[in-house]
Amino acid sequence: MSTPDNPVPGAADAGGEEVDPRPDLLQALREIGEGSRASLDAAGEVAKSLRSLVAADVALARSAAGRAAVAGGVALVGGVTAWLFLMGTLVMLLRSTGLSWWLSMLLPALASLVIAGIGGWLAIGYYEHTRLQATRRQLARLGIGELSRFVSDPDSARSAREDAEQAAAGDATGQPARDSRGVEVTPP
Repeated sequence: MSTPDNPVPGAADAGGEEVDPRPDLLQALREIGEGSRASLDAAGEVAKSLRSLVAADVALARSAAGRAAVAGGVALVGGVTAWLFLMGTLVMLLRSTGLSWWLSMLLPALASLVIAGIGGWLAIGYYEHTRLQATRRQLARLGIGELSRFVSDPDSARSAREDAEQAAAGDATGQPARDSRGVEVTPP
């Protein structure tokens, strides 16, 4: 055991005098412990942030799925209505005595077809929100998922969105990005 009067043999300071290295070693161990705790705290915060992101993304997807179902229902009602009007138009065409009756039936049928088309277009747009885009981009930055080899390192200044857009654009020849199996990568 070393004391200030009896330092550890072989330990010397810049002046050539022997010193006790234990205070520096204890300080280094304290700093390592503090750094470990800080790293663990940071990892916990990252996990909380990722959990919040996933929860928000799933909530958006759930909301979008409901809206897509409603828009699909509107498209279905419009399509059924158009079918009924077209059938009524056909009946009136067969039984017509003049052009105005079936033309008056055909115009509402065309309006129903337009409504069905708009509803279908809205449904497709809402389904885009069910792809968990933000979560997929962040998981790719962590090296997880199909886009992980197409994105920058986590400490890069480029955003995950920029990397995903570049992957969606494809290579220099205009071909879409592909994974290791040759399957086209669906960007988030």
